[in-house]
Amino acid sequence: MAAKDELGRRGEVLAVAHLEALGLEVIDRNWRCRQGEIDIVARDGAYVVFVEVKTRSSTSFGSPLQGITPAKLARLRRLAAAWCAAHSGDHRWVRIDAIGVLLPRVGPVAIEHLPRIF
Repeated sequence: MAAKDELGRRGEVLAVAHLEALGLEVIDRNWRCRQGEIDIVARDGAYVVFVEVKTRSSTSFGSPLQGITPAKLARLRRLAAAWCAAHSGDHRWVRIDAIGVLLPRVGPVAIEHLPRIF
């Protein structure tokens, strides 16, 4: 399990760098509540952006983004609402993005960013 956790952490570091390169400001990471965890919370202009990061070392079980199921998306929506309730500020504009990171043992890293999956 430690190797899987490390893979996930490395993917999140790459996802943060990707978002910052696009001009987003990361305002929270690995926020937890009873319902689960949000990987990254960022600000993109007026939007609060909740980002789910999926990292895989190969495509043997599909691409990283194929790991985001309808049930996972529903949970992300609940987590986004919980984060907004726990933090003061203007949260009228919200979106959920997904970032897939393919981090093979050998070869180049691939990052796929899908904005507005919800």
